[in-house]
Amino acid sequence: MNQPNLVELNNITKKFPGVTANDQVNFSVRPGEIHVLLGENGSGKSTLMSVLCGLYSPDAGDIIIRGTKMQFRSPRQAINAGIGMVHQHFKLIESFSVAENVILGDQSIPQVLKMHQIKNYLTKLSQRFGLQINPSAMVWQLSVGEKQRVEIVKMLYRGSQVLILDEPTAVLTPQETGELFRTLREMTATGRGIVVITHKMHEVMEIADRVTVLRRGRSVATLEKQQINQQDLAWLMVGQDILRQEKKKIPPGDKHVLELKNVHCLNDQGLPGLTDISFTVHSGEIFGIAGIAGSGQRELAEVIARLRPVSSGDVLINNQAITGCSPRQAIDHGVAMVPEDRLGTGLVPNMDAMDNLILKSYRNKSLRRGPFLNRTLTREKVNQLVSRFEIRLNAPDAPVKLLSGGNLQRLLLAREITSDPQLLIAVYPVRGLDIKATEAVHNLLLEQRSKGLAVLLISEDLEEIFKLSDRVGVLCDGRITGIRPADATGVEEIGLLMMDAQNQGETTI
Repeated sequence: MNQPNLVELNNITKKFPGVTANDQVNFSVRPGEIHVLLGENGSGKSTLMSVLCGLYSPDAGDIIIRGTKMQFRSPRQAINAGIGMVHQHFKLIESFSVAENVILGDQSIPQVLKMHQIKNYLTKLSQRFGLQINPSAMVWQLSVGEKQRVEIVKMLYRGSQVLILDEPTAVLTPQETGELFRTLREMTATGRGIVVITHKMHEVMEIADRVTVLRRGRSVATLEKQQINQQDLAWLMVGQDILRQEKKKIPPGDKHVLELKNVHCLNDQGLPGLTDISFTVHSGEIFGIAGIAGSGQRELAEVIARLRPVSSGDVLINNQAITGCSPRQAIDHGVAMVPEDRLGTGLVPNMDAMDNLILKSYRNKSLRRGPFLNRTLTREKVNQLVSRFEIRLNAPDAPVKLLSGGNLQRLLLAREITSDPQLLIAVYPVRGLDIKATEAVHNLLLEQRSKGLAVLLISEDLEEIFKLSDRVGVLCDGRITGIRPADATGVEEIGLLMMDAQNQGETTI
């Protein structure tokens, strides 16, 4: 006799004002399977999973857990039913420590806490699953990738029987990804069900027992493992072929646009964030920085953009030192930046698209009439950028926080690319984007490279690094452990350098 499904979502419909996020969606999770959920941004994946984990109540349809129809009125009820989810937008309290966030809401914790025992347990738990965390660190001190690790550990700590993971491998090396996949298989061997939301097709092919594809709020297909191929999945997701621009073998220019010489800096905790960093980025080159989360990527980007002071060493743009410059002066030297936190650092969430697009150019005389902005000329410029970069606005005056991730990234790139930069720092430029939006961003970066722009690409996705980069520098614990030509190395070697395995960090230019 077959076991009942762990989860069945039957004809789930969820509406928001003006939007039907889920329209009669069917989805199930069997015991012992990894079920991958695919779809574009805005296709309804997160809404569907939010219904399953009790954040939203469906307007219609049934939630069945192990054969029993249930109504979740709160996330607590879903957790008690064995449902755990790591959300794309994290549910962490910034002013709490990692350990405090993990145990928050755990009713089995005694009134008198023994935090040292809890921290020791969390350290062992995180190490077991290849997700290194510091239980004593404050969440506000963590990078985006480190916060995702905390969310994964929190769900593992709660012993979820159905574990929903949204882009779980974005913070892992290839070796750690392989270990996580083995761990997931061990979990499914005990009867647990795993739901993975990912945009990485090679991961789908590797781990999926079944795949469900959502498009515009509807479930368009559920495929068994033997029915899966990448081309069909891409077509099901977007309803059209994806135009991919290949990286052309163009030798970089001789011009040294960015140069770091023995740079040291501290992180937010007052500890060494970067140690003796030296490398050069040429014109017409994409220089990729690989490394697991928390290896110094954020500190590196902020040091170059002059958002973080340098303890020692020099940062040069076009052979001119900017080490003591302000962020505005760095911009004037031609530094542009797309930060990892689109809404927190890159854009002003409550301002509209026009105001965000002119944040770097409103001082230009061409946009001014005396001391005031020429709103007519400004709007014309903004309309040109919106058209050129294919930014889809809900309404011209609507705050940008209402835009999808893909449109936010296009808006950011439009502003930075058209600021006439010499160097573009792109930090995790496609994190959380679907396959169509990802290709659009990649094509923009390759187009700028072909025009002679120097690009510093910081990413935890080695597939993206190898697709776009001419050279790859690897960060581990704030140090460069190696620099390799992208076409003369492989994922395995870079993955080992990301862990600084056997201290094999000799640098190759």
